Amino acid sequence: MKGLKAAVLLVGIVSVSGIAVITGSWEYIKQLNEVQGAINLEQQTAAVDVQLLNEIEAEAAKTRIEPVDAKVDSVWKAVPGYNGQEIHVEETYKSNLKRRAGEPITYVYRQIPVKVTLDQLGEHPIYRGNPNKPMVSLMINVAWGNEFIEPMLNILDEEKIKTTFFLDGSWLAKNPELAAEILKRGHEVENHAYSHPNMSQLSRSRAELEIAKTQDLLKEKLGVTNKWFAPPSGDFNQQTVSIAQARGLKTVMWTLDTVDWRNPSPESVVQKISKKVEPGFLILMHPTISSSKALKGMIQGIRAKGLQIGTVSETLSPERIMPYGS
Repeated sequence: MKGLKAAVLLVGIVSVSGIAVITGSWEYIKQLNEVQGAINLEQQTAAVDVQLLNEIEAEAAKTRIEPVDAKVDSVWKAVPGYNGQEIHVEETYKSNLKRRAGEPITYVYRQIPVKVTLDQLGEHPIYRGNPNKPMVSLMINVAWGNEFIEPMLNILDEEKIKTTFFLDGSWLAKNPELAAEILKRGHEVENHAYSHPNMSQLSRSRAELEIAKTQDLLKEKLGVTNKWFAPPSGDFNQQTVSIAQARGLKTVMWTLDTVDWRNPSPESVVQKISKKVEPGFLILMHPTISSSKALKGMIQGIRAKGLQIGTVSETLSPERIMPYGS
């Protein structure tokens, strides 16, 4: 944008009350005249509000946020990147041409993509999202507890939240209708192996079968293309990660555990999550009575910290949470 502005100003400016009449820099004038409905570009001049342009460029330079690349951390292993943000100078200028005197400038933002993504990091597990992204995800692992699934789905509907359910393949084979209901409600459904084994103790062929069987079932029963693999009981080794990677899956763990299988009080679960949750956290839970009764309070506690709740894919995506209206 600065190059365009410089090219325009070099051609010559006749300034009248802060408005410059400019000829030349045809690419920039073309952008302006497209908004104004011009037809014959080279036979026209464009009126450019230099003061407005200067204000926008100054704010853009001041507020630019650089992207954060994905990296391999010594503790958290693969950590996703987070796109940067900048004011889109040209679009902001065009959208403010007709604003009334004294009205504030309405800025148009755009994302600055990361240069390094999770896909470029190789075979590593993932324990959390980027700490700069104010979003978390509820990882609901399903191998039992059917009676609590619908009540939890209803709460998620009431709170307008979509999250990720990791399905045990043997459970999916027995409960395709309930799995379809989870998907119908707008949630993400992913791979939790087939028979809930300790993956690190399996032969390579058996480990491949555990992942592949559930991956195939997700496609066959639900039409889902599987992206994430959550090892049962959090048990895995490098072989597990490599097998999943070869099948196009990333191995995802958790950052914060409700430990709901021990049947803690719902109040203690809410207190724990509300106190410890941070941006990018993946929160492990199951369809248990504890998590079912704690779910609404957990959501409120997470939101009280200014965090959004999304699917695992959304939380681990470099996609930036942009300012309202951008």
